[in-house]
Amino acid sequence: MAFYDVYSHPALIRYKTSVCTKATLFVAVVLCLTYIPPLLVAYRSQGFWIKRSTYEEQPDVRFQYQTVLVAATSPQGDYVAWSTFPRLNNLLGANLRIPSVSVREEDQNQDGKSDLLIFQLQLPIKPEEQVYSVQLLLTFSYKLFRMSTVVMQSLAYVQHSSSVPGAKLSVSGDLRLMQRTPLPHRGLYDIYNVSVIDGSSPFASAYNLDSIIGSYQERNLTTVLSCPMPVWTVGRAAGSPFQLNAEIRYPLEVISYRPGFWETIKHAWIQYVSVLLVFLWVFERVQRFVFQNQVLSTVTVPVGKSHPS
Repeated sequence: MAFYDVYSHPALIRYKTSVCTKATLFVAVVLCLTYIPPLLVAYRSQGFWIKRSTYEEQPDVRFQYQTVLVAATSPQGDYVAWSTFPRLNNLLGANLRIPSVSVREEDQNQDGKSDLLIFQLQLPIKPEEQVYSVQLLLTFSYKLFRMSTVVMQSLAYVQHSSSVPGAKLSVSGDLRLMQRTPLPHRGLYDIYNVSVIDGSSPFASAYNLDSIIGSYQERNLTTVLSCPMPVWTVGRAAGSPFQLNAEIRYPLEVISYRPGFWETIKHAWIQYVSVLLVFLWVFERVQRFVFQNQVLSTVTVPVGKSHPS
């Protein structure tokens, strides 16, 4: 007659001893070696406590319609300029030239956030004048919402010069976020929600490009225009305006931030447990060998049977 297993279960055996024995000391040492070294290994392997993390977000960017334009018309330092600030225009005097400006923002993926700014400018130039360099400032409202709420005013700076007078400058680039320090993981971060250019000031020093750029670069959070290849076109016809065309994209950004308490603990716990499982497996077999082979004397009590007193 053939036999087969219909049911099985492991047998549980308890090993008992008094407090002041070698077996008790052995168990205490094993517990310490099981749980403490994994913590040391995880900590010494670097990255146990994460101090910085990243996430991706499409920023909410809006052009503020604030502009400063300076064009050099001779190698000797002559220039013409224009801005959207009436006080600066009053200070320019005879150097003021009123251009024709066209601005359009596009939401290409229909997500409610602008993806592209198309800026076109035609600057009237006298027949005897030529354009050798151009400096352009554009200001933006920049917002982030996924982790901390970031609200700030930022700018894009366009600059190009040439020894050959030009007829048109074409620029195409990305408005990239630059961070010196990570953002907080929550809360409102609006310390830079102030105008980059003080348009209410009656003093010419407030509109100096060196001062504006220098003060802006001292911030921990800025935007820069990534434009590796501006196109400078020569051969302007007499009486034709100088043209400046800029396409500025608002790309998806990788934001750096300081993780909160629970995210830090979760990351540390995963590293600790991954090492702990190895130590549990090793020392469980060490204890089984020691007690099954009675390397240290203990009283064996199968489950279901009481040990006589």
